Amino acid sequence: MFTISKEFHFCASHQLKGLREDHQCARLHGHNYILVAVLASKNLNAIGFVRDYGDLDEIKKYIDGNLEHRHLNDIFEQNPTAENMAKDLYQRFVKIYPELVAIRLSETPKTWAEYRPLANPITSDNSPQIAS
Repeated sequence: MFTISKEFHFCASHQLKGLREDHQCARLHGHNYILVAVLASKNLNAIGFVRDYGDLDEIKKYIDGNLEHRHLNDIFEQNPTAENMAKDLYQRFVKIYPELVAIRLSETPKTWAEYRPLANPITSDNSPQIAS
């Protein structure tokens, strides 16, 4: 199995609903997000790539046009937690990039959330899958 990843950065604000009033994330605040797209394939293309990194421009265009310097509560239907956003972004981008196996999203240098479906046609080979 071959795996590649590419990192993207954006700054945005959000406010998490459902938390107690004195919780720091209940207040309007912002993050310098890092999004990592992880792609995998059992085989390489004729050039020797899982996919050319330059082909991932659609992710950058979406981030720049929809997430950069935006209030994420206005963008996402669900509470914009890192977990919810990682799943939403995975579901958006897997339609364009079928090799996509995970989206990782960081809000701070010490925190990461990852969405990885339990079964992916690229990685499914009847062997047991370990959920992340």
